[in-house]
Amino acid sequence: MRGFLASSIGVICAATLLLPLAPSSAAATKRPAPTAEAATTPRERSTPGHTESLPLATLPTTRATPTAPEQGLPRRDVRPFSLVGVIWDDPGTELHGRVQVRTRATATGTWSGWQDIETRNAEHGADPDTAERTSGRVRGSTAPLWVGDSDGVEVRVRADQGRDPYANPLPTGLRLELVDPGGAGEEPPQPATRAAAPPDAPANTMTAETAAASAANAELAPVGAMEIPELTSEQTRDELFALRGTELTEEQKAKPYIGPRPRIVTRRGWGANESLREKKFVYTKKVKAAFVHHTASGNGYTCSQAPSVIRGIYRYHVLSMGWRDIGYNFVVDKCGNIYEGRAGGVAKPVLGAHTLGFNTHSMGIALLGSHGSTKPSGAAVKAVARLTAWKLGLFGANPRGKTYLKSGGGNLYAKGRNVRLNVISGHRDGFATECPGWQMYRKLGTARTTAARLQGR
Repeated sequence: MRGFLASSIGVICAATLLLPLAPSSAAATKRPAPTAEAATTPRERSTPGHTESLPLATLPTTRATPTAPEQGLPRRDVRPFSLVGVIWDDPGTELHGRVQVRTRATATGTWSGWQDIETRNAEHGADPDTAERTSGRVRGSTAPLWVGDSDGVEVRVRADQGRDPYANPLPTGLRLELVDPGGAGEEPPQPATRAAAPPDAPANTMTAETAAASAANAELAPVGAMEIPELTSEQTRDELFALRGTELTEEQKAKPYIGPRPRIVTRRGWGANESLREKKFVYTKKVKAAFVHHTASGNGYTCSQAPSVIRGIYRYHVLSMGWRDIGYNFVVDKCGNIYEGRAGGVAKPVLGAHTLGFNTHSMGIALLGSHGSTKPSGAAVKAVARLTAWKLGLFGANPRGKTYLKSGGGNLYAKGRNVRLNVISGHRDGFATECPGWQMYRKLGTARTTAARLQGR
């Protein structure tokens, strides 16, 4: 990888009202009465957020026959949280088994039914042999699950059971991560209220790290902007020449194939705490392909909650999993809103940690939700098309074309192999995984066609 580093600085920026999520099912047990802390609203709680990390223990069993190893935690009261996941010591070890959690809603005191947490998460992350991967901080992990505002939890982790119940031991160092995304303040403007969006706060009200992350987009929007506005096709072509004029080929100069720039909510807009990530930005040379993902965090969020879910995933990626920043370059919610992911500038080739083995010269777009059996919204698919038409167009890539990427190592392609891939690929095209879920994967053809049309091809 030939990346280059650019320094930045900063601290906390919290935003967005965190709303409680209704429990997924009625449950058997309630508290006698809410505690004083539980009775407060998320806005009234401390805004920076927190992560509570609890070690799992072997669960007792009364069965006479041998069973697969099982660890977990019995039902207990905990600090308020909204997102949950399980981590372990070695990122190279997979958890072959089932992870289930049930939670107690803060607002009602009602316990949910058991919910599965997606265990196959090893295919995400920085490429092997990169500084981020070999930092010594990276841990194995499940996907995060959004459960809404909760203050009680119970978890069980059971290894796959075959003829030998101990053939697939659980990873060492299993811990339950309970994430409160934190955040209070102005909600990023929603599509219906864009015209009434609040004015950008003065740059001098920001911390240095927040200002640095915002300045990475200074060619597109004022420092401190909550969003990068959409442009017309003509405005986008003018911007292309301003941004990359000297790098364009003669063909690109004669007919620039690029889709109109879509509206993008900035990191400041979704309330990224810039003190969590590493200070430096890391870039690759270009963007030749886009990998589409789903976060596997569940679909039980409202679009007004999406910034809170992203803040939770960001905190989980950095503090629990040990990454340098959120792994995805962009996130798309079910209403079609597009969010800036990893810091460094939305128009720049920021090196992400999304498709193990193929992060160099690519970008990662994650749909906020789970799309194995649930269809993505039309708005989300259209947002993927609009985003790829613009970002791939900045680098002269055809959304309906093919490209070659060199594998950094993975379970499908050996390190160093040149692999021919669709310019818009699903995560499963570069790694043996279910991601981005079958229901999203089958929509990639539509996204390619729409993106190419938006580029004028």
